[in-house]
Amino acid sequence: MLYYLFEYLDKSLDVPGTGVFQYITFRSGLAVLLSLLISTIFGKRIINFLRNQQVGETVRELGLEGQTQKAGTPTMGGLIIIMATLIPVILLAKLDNIYIILLVVTTLWMGTIGFIDDYIKIFKKDKQGLKGKFKVIGQVGLGLIVGSVLYFNPGVTVRKDTQLTNVQTTTQAVINPASLEEKSTSTTIPFFKNNEFDYADLLSFLGDGYETWAWLIFIPIVIFIITAVSNGANLTDGIDGLAAGTSAISVLTLGIFTFVSGNIIFSNYLNIMYIPNSGEMTVFISAFVGALIGFLWYNSYPAAVFMGDTGSLTIGGIIAVIAIAIRKELLIPVICGIFLAENLSVVLQVSYFKYTKKKFGEGRRIFLMSPLHHHYQKKGYHESKIVTRFWIVGILLAILSIVTLKLR
Repeated sequence: MLYYLFEYLDKSLDVPGTGVFQYITFRSGLAVLLSLLISTIFGKRIINFLRNQQVGETVRELGLEGQTQKAGTPTMGGLIIIMATLIPVILLAKLDNIYIILLVVTTLWMGTIGFIDDYIKIFKKDKQGLKGKFKVIGQVGLGLIVGSVLYFNPGVTVRKDTQLTNVQTTTQAVINPASLEEKSTSTTIPFFKNNEFDYADLLSFLGDGYETWAWLIFIPIVIFIITAVSNGANLTDGIDGLAAGTSAISVLTLGIFTFVSGNIIFSNYLNIMYIPNSGEMTVFISAFVGALIGFLWYNSYPAAVFMGDTGSLTIGGIIAVIAIAIRKELLIPVICGIFLAENLSVVLQVSYFKYTKKKFGEGRRIFLMSPLHHHYQKKGYHESKIVTRFWIVGILLAILSIVTLKLR
């Protein structure tokens, strides 16, 4: 909203200084500050409201140290993250940008699913919350929307071979007319030279015109990624500060990729796919990072609030959509390596238990407990130490991800 106001003041009334709102970097910086202020100042009020409404966490007895003390801690704190993200975005972003629209829809969609799940757990006293099949239906529904928009919307294009021609000054450059925007289902394969892969090529056996059926591959892949990442974030939210901190690191990394992918000069220099209009997502990402860091103010050990599924499912959905939009979804196992480890620990634990029970008549375990962070709790590590070390691993993975811009 403010973006359009200042655009009018700049172009129609020529008011000095208002042109600064045209710069993504300025609006992104403002978004971080605003989201931090909202999450820290109003976060306390939301926590008090949740406490007054007795929206407290119900803790199952798992034999973990310090677990019983968490009972009654306000949950549904994901509302803080959602509010602190959307308000700066509405004020500062271009709301007609297709990528911003998708991210806002993702935030509200996944936030609603998470809210319903938390509501059932708290007010209906059902510890299982929303049944798994309904969560999956919601995730698949979002995947269908996101996949269809990214595939069919004419505003979603790429320039694969963007060439710049320098003109008289070093600050100006023009695009080679031969480099045109096009619809594409191409993505980036990390660590490889000439690292673009088109999902449509998987249907080349169909013969001429196979590209028109690429949506049969692309949309299911989008559904799978959104479902996997949102569930990974949900599993990671098990101890104070873990999900919010690791997510902030992952989102900040994606923000760097988004900025360079949406900037024709940087994408040309780094020889990566240029995605027109995607740079606007940097404003959303900045607000999201600020909201996560502000939420950590209250969620770090000992937590005064938990994000609940309202927050964790939303975080996972947003990360997945950003990665898909900038064609970096194949980097998710690295960028979101903590989510992947948490997911795999559960899959391996359950699979091995069922296998050994069938074969030996007694279920055996790989980990002391899953997800992975609970394994380390069982080994006697304090949760703040576990969280800090997971953050360190997340930072290392983030650096490795950024290095792929040149390491091919």
